[in-house]
Amino acid sequence: MAATLCGRIFPNTGWLPLIQNVRHGSKAVTRHRRPLHFLKQKLMAVTEFIPPKPAPPPGALSPRARKTEQESGLVTLLKRDLETVFRENKMIAVVQNNATSAEDMVLLKHRLRRHDITIKFFPNQVIRSFLPGSRYVNMQPLFIGQTVMFVSKEPKVKGMLQVLRSSPQMVLLGACIENTLLSREAITNYSRLPSMTTVRGELVGGLTLMTSQTVSLLRQHPAYLSALLQQYIKQQSAGTPEPAGHGTASKTEEAAA
Repeated sequence: MAATLCGRIFPNTGWLPLIQNVRHGSKAVTRHRRPLHFLKQKLMAVTEFIPPKPAPPPGALSPRARKTEQESGLVTLLKRDLETVFRENKMIAVVQNNATSAEDMVLLKHRLRRHDITIKFFPNQVIRSFLPGSRYVNMQPLFIGQTVMFVSKEPKVKGMLQVLRSSPQMVLLGACIENTLLSREAITNYSRLPSMTTVRGELVGGLTLMTSQTVSLLRQHPAYLSALLQQYIKQQSAGTPEPAGHGTASKTEEAAA
């Protein structure tokens, strides 16, 4: 359209206007680089070659001196007391303490004292340092968090369970009774067993019954045989005829004796 107007206004051929309209702008078709897929980017990042760092020459780095931690006197004393507790007591129960107040703890100590059970408090750090070198190493997983120990020189399982029923904040985790590690269920089963006095009485009664039965069996056959012989002698002295088969049976029993 611009060329037609210019032809009408300027009819002379070969003449061009001094100003021409030039179109400026972006190209009609542009091509951008498409980004890589996310999985491909991850794959490229994982498979990227990372050159190894050069190792320092030998002798350039001096070895670090390891500091040996020496136990304090308090820890040594606590470990000695803990060893005495494990050596002198046959029942050592581990109980988890769930925020028991001071008043409840005093009441719990008083109730346990009636059954000759004592509460011992030791830090878990001291217990974990003592157990690996002893035969009670299998008790180490029980000492996690706030724990206390119920100890007694004789197994007082029934009394301990009776006191723990009235203290729900104290949870029984396990126990070592007469050098045997028991779980919570095993401790409950152990408490249902009869006492040693009852077991000994039953054993003595059973042995006495077996002995009396043996003596009665040993005395029964000679007494029965002597009675048969006396009856036979009476019949022979009286001259009465024996019933059929009686003499044969008596002789058979005598031969078997």
